[in-house]
Amino acid sequence: MKAPLLIVSKRAYSSSSSTIPVTTETLSVHFNRLVDRSSASSWNSVIADLARNGDSAEALRAFFWMRRLSVAPGRSTFPCALKSCAALASLPSGRQLHLQAFLLGLHHDLFVSSSLVDMYSKCGELADARRMFDETPRRNAVVWTSMIVGLVSNGRPRDGLSLFRELLAGECAEEGGEPVDPVLAVAVLSACSRMADKPVTSGIHGLLVRIGLAADVSVGNTLIDAYAKCGDLELAREVFDGMEARDVISWNSLIAVYAQNGRPAEAMEAFQEMVKCGYVHYNAMTLSAVLFTCAQAGALQFGKCIHNQVVRMGLEDDVYVGTSLVDMYCKCGRVVMARRAFDRMQNRNIKSWTAMIAGYGMHGHGGKALEVFAEMRRSSLRPNYITFVSVLAACSHAGLMNEGRHWFCAMKREFDIDPGLEHYACMVDLLGRAGHLREAYDLIMGMRIEPDSVVWGALLAACRIHKDVELGEVSARKLFELDPKNCGYYVLLSNIYANAGMWSDAERMRTLVKCRGLVKPPGYSSVELRGRIHVFLSGDKEHPQHEEIYSYLAMLMEKMHAAGYVTDTGSVLHDVDQEEKETVLHLHSEKLAVAFGIMNTLPGAAIQVIKNLRICGDCHTAIKVISKIASREIVIRDSNRFHHFRDGWCSCGDYW
Repeated sequence: MKAPLLIVSKRAYSSSSSTIPVTTETLSVHFNRLVDRSSASSWNSVIADLARNGDSAEALRAFFWMRRLSVAPGRSTFPCALKSCAALASLPSGRQLHLQAFLLGLHHDLFVSSSLVDMYSKCGELADARRMFDETPRRNAVVWTSMIVGLVSNGRPRDGLSLFRELLAGECAEEGGEPVDPVLAVAVLSACSRMADKPVTSGIHGLLVRIGLAADVSVGNTLIDAYAKCGDLELAREVFDGMEARDVISWNSLIAVYAQNGRPAEAMEAFQEMVKCGYVHYNAMTLSAVLFTCAQAGALQFGKCIHNQVVRMGLEDDVYVGTSLVDMYCKCGRVVMARRAFDRMQNRNIKSWTAMIAGYGMHGHGGKALEVFAEMRRSSLRPNYITFVSVLAACSHAGLMNEGRHWFCAMKREFDIDPGLEHYACMVDLLGRAGHLREAYDLIMGMRIEPDSVVWGALLAACRIHKDVELGEVSARKLFELDPKNCGYYVLLSNIYANAGMWSDAERMRTLVKCRGLVKPPGYSSVELRGRIHVFLSGDKEHPQHEEIYSYLAMLMEKMHAAGYVTDTGSVLHDVDQEEKETVLHLHSEKLAVAFGIMNTLPGAAIQVIKNLRICGDCHTAIKVISKIASREIVIRDSNRFHHFRDGWCSCGDYW
């Protein structure tokens, strides 16, 4: 008989070699629960109860006391003990259990071998899991499922699907054809989700329909996610609508699908439908998903309603819901309310702190972001990769050059975190916006990883701000190679040329866009009014109030010009006359949204607008003037950050 792959030898095992410490207190607790301390079945009952209740460390302690008392474990002892090793990701303990199963001749028992495959997979030892799988003489569906789940959960979905094909065509079918069960179906669909391959997903879906598993709730829930990851939200909705039975996870899946694919209106409709269908006991996961959609849409009023529900359910202190509230208020322009929600949280994890740091950063409060970062470190929480992205982004938005340089260097030196693409992009943005374009370029050239389009895009944007044609061309050439179908880079370079008076080069870029069939994503702005989201495109005439909006905006423009506002037409093509240039700029979507907001709210009320692209220079100047004329606070969330306009000034200090 071939010995299993083990680090410890047969001699290595003794009662004192356990990786789980055994105390006299633990011994007395387990002894008190035992009917017969020499009975394997009594110990099995204790170990099974502990493992089932999630007390994995205690389950292993009980196992090792059982062995210390020379009680021999049986085929039903090892699965529960191995499950506990898997839950703790304790590979040394798992190897000791494997050795004992081998010595007792139980390692090829189907229950034990499937548990060993699962344990090695969850400890990240796929090679050992596969060897155990291959050495199992008569594999049933449970063993196959353990191996397939292990491959998928360890980032090898394609290998998991290949093994599934072997299962369908090979030995399991030959040995009586044990049917695919819901657990295996969910694992295979999870692989489809990770691969985002629609033909494969459709093929698996067809198979599950034929064998009668598509009606299973857990299968349907996973299928919704699989189709969504393939980009087919309509098919995901069809699966949901076709489910004979749904649970709260079904609704959560649908809401998450819409939220994560930029469809907040549908997500909120699904949430309201869920409540109407009687799911009043929706859980923290659902509320977090809905709050996420509110954050994406800037739906502050709806978000406040969800917050009220959170309070009624006593979930404010739930770490996931609390973090979602912080994120929602930050992205809806209410950073003070976000801080209140943050301060009310009794328990915070690294995501909670990072959300608050990011929130202050996107609103331009770099100093406050760093204060929260310092408070987090004092709480003994160690910053992670994403935390430093938020810290560096906050430094970038606030122009905190020295602080940004310090923390970029400290990442590796103090916290052993290698800078990634996101960190480099933040630093290039920070240096570039401050006018240190050559230093930003040198940083890119010295990167140990290949710079991506975000890094080069940050440099190109900085070149537009500081009108650096030479570096702008260098970064644009790189971007044309990395992301040739992105129209925005051509437009940015065209604007750099236009600002430099190089009109023929600007026109050449515009011609390239047309020749290559590239389409610039349309700019749009949205504003929430009494629970409804109103969306405006540039030059929009679809809104029911468009005539009144245009008339009001014309009146505002007269007052703005009288106050000294001059339209910035520098980046509009030179072959368009001055009047047409001004008309184009005056009808930008953010100006229409601001005018609509002022018209339809009480004097003094704040206006909040969400813009899908970066706000243009002319709109930024115009809205500063409008805030003074109309005596309003106007908040614009563009694709980069928040701008709080008040009394003719902007919180960004014209640094964006």
